[in-house]
Amino acid sequence: MSEFNLTILLASVVAGAVPILLATLGETITEKAGIINLSLDGSILLSAMTAFVVAYETGSILMGFACAALAGALVAAVVAVFSIYLNQSQVAVGFVLTLMTRDLAYFLGNPYSRLQGPSVLQHPIPLLSDIPFIGEVFFNHTFPVYLSLLLIGLCWWYMYRTPQGLNLRAVGENPRACFARGISPAKIQMFYAVCGGAFVGLAGATFSLCTKPGWGRPQGAEGTGWIALALVIFGGWHPVRAAVGAYLFAFLQVIGIYFQNWFPSVPAQVFQVAPFPLMIFTLLIINFVQKESAIDRAGGKAWMKSILGTLSGAPPTALGKSYRPD
Repeated sequence: MSEFNLTILLASVVAGAVPILLATLGETITEKAGIINLSLDGSILLSAMTAFVVAYETGSILMGFACAALAGALVAAVVAVFSIYLNQSQVAVGFVLTLMTRDLAYFLGNPYSRLQGPSVLQHPIPLLSDIPFIGEVFFNHTFPVYLSLLLIGLCWWYMYRTPQGLNLRAVGENPRACFARGISPAKIQMFYAVCGGAFVGLAGATFSLCTKPGWGRPQGAEGTGWIALALVIFGGWHPVRAAVGAYLFAFLQVIGIYFQNWFPSVPAQVFQVAPFPLMIFTLLIINFVQKESAIDRAGGKAWMKSILGTLSGAPPTALGKSYRPD
């Protein structure tokens, strides 16, 4: 990758963003319903291990993805049960789970470390993959890439264009009012926490069966869950903006590979770590423009207010607050 090629760069970004994109979409769904799932980082590792082990033992990649989604859903269900029905802190439970699932993944997956296993093959889409530039960037990938692209639009449509999506957002904003109207906040929060966890499980499976086939320690997925949590904030709890953040982070990772070749005198670790502080810096900028004072400073410039308004986003009012009917 010493020679710069825009097509290869963008195609690498689209493919490399899939795990963090799936985890970000899953957490966006979960938090939109009012539940914070801090177990993402460990859940991704546990799902990655589960996917590889199941695919290795059964020879079925599809079964690996299914079991990984189930593993992610079960971890998220634990967070939801403790919060919704046992009235425990979502943050505390999620943090404990991310540590437990991480160690559990390393322990259970140790016998399968560094083994050669199955991986997802590339499947170009006929006709579409032959389109100059666009075909190479978007339609010459593996199935998880196509699924992630589809889910961006599907999540947006579901959240903002369906009655079920309205209920999802309403519970995250005011569960008491939803209960008064005959909607069960507990059932809705439980359902979407499990759905979001399944997305996180698919993210883990994509790591071990597609992005970096195999299992080992370190796996390469460490830290992804925390970035996904930050990207939800970056995207203002909106699936499309969160997806943009995931692609931005993937771009920073991929461009770092080019920088290693362009600046060989600089230690490679600098470029490997650089995307994380750059992402934090971006989050600080987004947090700044979210302030009402920043919009006020735009003065009478309508275009500036429009940009700041697009970047801004408020968390669901009931996020992280356990609701118990009176």
